[in-house]
Amino acid sequence: MRTLGSIITEYRKNKGLSQAELAEAINGYGYSLTNKAVSKWEKDAAAPSIPTFITLCKILGIEDIYETFLGYNPFSALSLLNTEGKEKALEYIQLLSESERYQKKVCEVIPFRRNIRLFNLPASAGIGEFLDGEHFDMIEIGPEVPAEADFGIRLSGNSMEPRFVNGQIVWVHQQESLLNGEIGIFYLDGKAYCKKLQDDENGLFLISLNKEYEPIQVKPFNTLKIFGKVVG
Repeated sequence: MRTLGSIITEYRKNKGLSQAELAEAINGYGYSLTNKAVSKWEKDAAAPSIPTFITLCKILGIEDIYETFLGYNPFSALSLLNTEGKEKALEYIQLLSESERYQKKVCEVIPFRRNIRLFNLPASAGIGEFLDGEHFDMIEIGPEVPAEADFGIRLSGNSMEPRFVNGQIVWVHQQESLLNGEIGIFYLDGKAYCKKLQDDENGLFLISLNKEYEPIQVKPFNTLKIFGKVVG
């Protein structure tokens, strides 16, 4: 039986690709590979992960993975035919498809949309302002907003730059606790903030991403409440 590496090498060369070009093509699907990874595959010194392998087959034009890498495919009627027979069978399949009578029915995916609260008073990304829980608008959103978001809030100030800018809407999952290092919406002594939580041996702090702003220390006598975690 031919090895995985020899098959990859053969199909790569048939496509006229170098190892570096193949790695670049795979990276176009969101991976991060070098030509060294491809070289290891072809030497059978390593094997691609399953998602990478599927992408590799797509790029190399390998349609019947079973037959290509394992030989005769008992689950495919085409395996019983020679090359000419396969070509005729595929031609007939094309004719059936073009007739539209035998086409597989595909459900139309309707983009998911929902309504969500957008608070009018901004949670400050600077000096802090009170988040009024009663004054908000209901707005319609689509899949561009994370599914776990429960409400949105428009920021004011520049203390969370460069990640969040003045006037930007952040989307928040409502929850009462956060892990150290997570960004959330906080209520502190009558004011609302968008900050990163720092909870360590040095104490409890609300941290700005903009280094021009000093951390806000939360002391035992302060009133702190967490509105939720920023998810987008």
